[in-house]
Amino acid sequence: MRVLVTGSAGSIGTTVTAGLQEAGHDVRGFDLLAHDDSSCSLGVLVGDCTDPDVVARAVDGTDAVVHLAGRPNEGPLAEELTSHVLTTATLLDAMVAAGVGRFVYASSNHAVGMTERADLLRTDVCGRPDTFYGVAKVAAEGLLSLYADRHPITAVSMRIGSFLDRPTSRRNLATWLSPGDCVRMVEAATGSKTVTGHTVVYGISANTGAWWDLEPGRAIGYHPVDDAAAYADEISAGPDDEAEAARVGGPLAGPAFTRPSR
Repeated sequence: MRVLVTGSAGSIGTTVTAGLQEAGHDVRGFDLLAHDDSSCSLGVLVGDCTDPDVVARAVDGTDAVVHLAGRPNEGPLAEELTSHVLTTATLLDAMVAAGVGRFVYASSNHAVGMTERADLLRTDVCGRPDTFYGVAKVAAEGLLSLYADRHPITAVSMRIGSFLDRPTSRRNLATWLSPGDCVRMVEAATGSKTVTGHTVVYGISANTGAWWDLEPGRAIGYHPVDDAAAYADEISAGPDDEAEAARVGGPLAGPAFTRPSR
């Protein structure tokens, strides 16, 4: 496949572009920053995902869009909506115009971050964001649902947990997403023939202590192989473990979180 990856200079982006190319796909990178294009056989386009002209060039000739670009932390509501919602809308409009049919979105567990922990959280739970960042992710998921209903587009929202080389906290034993499994998830979401409409999956590895339902991911061909339990003996219990495990969003859903002042 010919795949556009936005946010290709980021930590997830560099992992995904390399993994997709290794799997035999042709990748075009798209980022605000120029970067090494060795994992992008179709080159790297430098620009802003809110610029319709640049986005049209980025999408042209591709089979799928993997949207990883966006502000990774909490900020003012207007900035969050621009970063996550306006960029998504601009890409979707370009896809409709170009006839590109698959959109894969880096959503977040913070879209449902205020939801109380359950033994197995389903993907059909209502949006319950814990931050403005989470609000923007809920809104972006809503856009994908709208466009999938009105246009010949299928979309996958990946509610990513804790993308890390290895888990570093007790919460991560449930929420960890390894780099290898991240690539497996994106490749499945990009190429799956079973996706219809807008599908939500949880972006975690095959963690023994997982709190979130992996079956929707498996249904589209995502079969994670890594398990955070392999690192359990290296992680010490901490005083905030119970509080961080109380809600899906962990520390961002707790009383200790404070929004940036600006």
